[in-house]
Amino acid sequence: MKKNLIKALAALALAPAMLLAGCSSDGNGDTPENTSAAVNDGNSDGAGEDKSLQNVIDSGKFVLGLDATFKPMGFTDEQDNIVGFDIDLAEEVCSRLGVELVKQPVDWDTKEQDLNAGKIDCIWNGLSINEERQEIMNLSDPYMKNDMIFVVKKDSEIATQADLDGKAVAVQSGSTAQEILNESGLNITATELATNVECLQQLDLDLVDAVFLDSVVANYEISTTGKDYAILPDGLSPEEYAIGFRKGDQALRDEVQKILSEMKADGKVEEISTKWFGSDITTIK
Repeated sequence: MKKNLIKALAALALAPAMLLAGCSSDGNGDTPENTSAAVNDGNSDGAGEDKSLQNVIDSGKFVLGLDATFKPMGFTDEQDNIVGFDIDLAEEVCSRLGVELVKQPVDWDTKEQDLNAGKIDCIWNGLSINEERQEIMNLSDPYMKNDMIFVVKKDSEIATQADLDGKAVAVQSGSTAQEILNESGLNITATELATNVECLQQLDLDLVDAVFLDSVVANYEISTTGKDYAILPDGLSPEEYAIGFRKGDQALRDEVQKILSEMKADGKVEEISTKWFGSDITTIK
């Protein structure tokens, strides 16, 4: 009788442990809460502290994601070096931050996935501001204005936007230009390509009638290549450029913004902008 009572008490003592084991999410005893707590973007600790800036400082590297064909913001030159206006700005920011700039080309169509996966620390390459990007990224203050325009060959019969009716227009896939063009209501056939360089090549080969792209890119291409391009007088939506960070990376975003403001105040931004555009066309405050 006594032995039976002892066995019964032992079984009761083991019951809570057996119940907990049966509630685990896998065979290793981890609860769903414990499993999810271990998954984060790598820039916050369990208490939610933002470590984005400290992680960059500790690693000694700031990884910038870009479309390396986007002249003059960030592109690959004839010596296979990635250069550009945005690159010069970022180099100076990194110098003042005391870290190395790592220039990482990405597929512009999947740039947000690369950012959120932690492959890059920011997207800094003529990134246009729109509502969707504001929702999924932590954007810097705007630093430059831009217009979305149509480029045609100078000898083209297309003189205004109305003349594009029924024509083929090339546009970069994954860009705000693509989004704006698709929503424009124009009666055109859109040819979506990976880069603006490919779009302009299609125009050169008479495979499309026009290209829809950033005025910054078009003006640089016209001034540096001497190609016979013409810009239609009526474009579509004006835009602004910003730097895109992960949603939770406020500390890193704010430090980069602070350094850019210091560069504006001491004349470094004007020096870089004048190098690429002939004057300071930035809107940095």
